[in-house]
Amino acid sequence: MNTVSNRPGLAFLFSKPPHLVSLGFGAGLAPVAPGTVGSFVAWGLYALLPAGLPTGLLLAVLVIAFFTGAACIAKTGAALGEVDHGSIVWDEFVAVWLVLLFVPATLWWQLAAVVVFRFFDILKPWPIRQADRRFKNGLGVMFDDLLAAGYTLLLMALAIRVLA
Repeated sequence: MNTVSNRPGLAFLFSKPPHLVSLGFGAGLAPVAPGTVGSFVAWGLYALLPAGLPTGLLLAVLVIAFFTGAACIAKTGAALGEVDHGSIVWDEFVAVWLVLLFVPATLWWQLAAVVVFRFFDILKPWPIRQADRRFKNGLGVMFDDLLAAGYTLLLMALAIRVLA
């Protein structure tokens, strides 16, 4: 988990559009646990989507958000001097949205999914840790959270099968 030694402020957030995206519209400015704050803000934004949108459309939006985020993160990381700076939370946004797309749309299942995602994102089991260390660019930042989302989806599918 990254420390935020050179924490950006509001002026940085609004200085360029890529920073606004990378910092999760300000969620990454949280003084404590910005990744967790970003994950819960992402959950709140996901809840604002209209019900009944086709899964294919949502997946297409996530693909666009993934690659747009990778480009934004590369620019913001360069400006901050650290590509995986702790205030960069767009990777959590996209990963949480992916997870929420495939869990039941109830408060408890979604809460469990966000918490499990945070567990895997922080713990970084194999191969997440290796990807995090190896790929130090915008795509790498996005990719390790995609792997954490994959672990989350596997565990949630098992839990849903057993408990639902």
